[in-house]
Amino acid sequence: MNRMIVMVWPFILAAVAFLGVGVAIGEPKLIEAYYSNGLYPFIARSFSWLSAMIPFSLWDIFWMVTVFLLILGLLAVLFRKVKLSWLLLRIGQSLALLYTFFYLVWGFNYFRPKLESRVSWEKPKTDEALFRSTLDSMLRHTNLSYTSISPADYPTIDSLVEASYLKNSSTLGINYPNGSRRPKTMLFSSLFAKSGVSGYFGPFFNEVHLNYYLLPMEYPYVLAHEKAHQFGITNEAEANLAAFIVCTTSADHRLNYSGYVNLLVYFLSDAARLKDAKDYIRKIEKPVILDLRFQRHHWQGLQNRTLDKVQTAANNAYLKTNHIEEGVKNYNQVVGLVMSWYHNENRNNPGNK
Repeated sequence: MNRMIVMVWPFILAAVAFLGVGVAIGEPKLIEAYYSNGLYPFIARSFSWLSAMIPFSLWDIFWMVTVFLLILGLLAVLFRKVKLSWLLLRIGQSLALLYTFFYLVWGFNYFRPKLESRVSWEKPKTDEALFRSTLDSMLRHTNLSYTSISPADYPTIDSLVEASYLKNSSTLGINYPNGSRRPKTMLFSSLFAKSGVSGYFGPFFNEVHLNYYLLPMEYPYVLAHEKAHQFGITNEAEANLAAFIVCTTSADHRLNYSGYVNLLVYFLSDAARLKDAKDYIRKIEKPVILDLRFQRHHWQGLQNRTLDKVQTAANNAYLKTNHIEEGVKNYNQVVGLVMSWYHNENRNNPGNK
């Protein structure tokens, strides 16, 4: 009996977590009250405090050890040291525990109410006129905020992003400080760059990761995006919006420019359907155009098409599994959220433009 309990307890925990997910999908307000604003801040403070003491990525090390142990297990089966059934059982138990742990330490945030509901925004009618006026505003602010950014600025930028998150905590409906957010460089930056990944949040150790190949113009925005995930913002469009607000409401031009120029890409993508799309491109001033061209060539030079397709497919499946029905298209939905934010800012502060 004891042996049977040892064998099945990870699967029992996973089954409980699975049932919890089923309940969470239908009860977003309960998740917001008892998990996102109750249990998760305590978890974030505890885990981020521990991981901040270690300068390298614990998540990357974890996967290196996992792959190493898997290879050892396969070799043990090959040389008949253990049975294949034993290895498969251990793999199944490990996956069950990882599934349970993921939702416990961060994943239930996927089922909280949407940002617009959490902060009581009025949802505007997103017609073409609103899109055009917002795009014009984006273009104007991108041109005006243009500045150069250096890797030497990164420590200062990190502090400025934190200060802006504190200032915007009520706007974004987040708990500040929610632990600490020490940015770490991916150990496998080259591999991730080939698949187009500029940053990611590691929930198992509450770690913010940035790619070594990230461009200075991208750094403030991507840093703010990954920090949004640490605050429990799981939706990619909402994390993009949080990064945009944090960067563009700062008094620092480096954050302003990074926020506007990186969001402008999403707006231009949606503007491509307009008959006069080229007229908007002509409004972009030369220094910004040069930055955007360099950014495109930079990532294209690093890209491996096969790895990029695999990563996109995996991310798409992951997001859909976690109740983000749009999958990777969710990133681009930040356009609608930015229009909603502008609408509510202008409604509450008529003097804003």
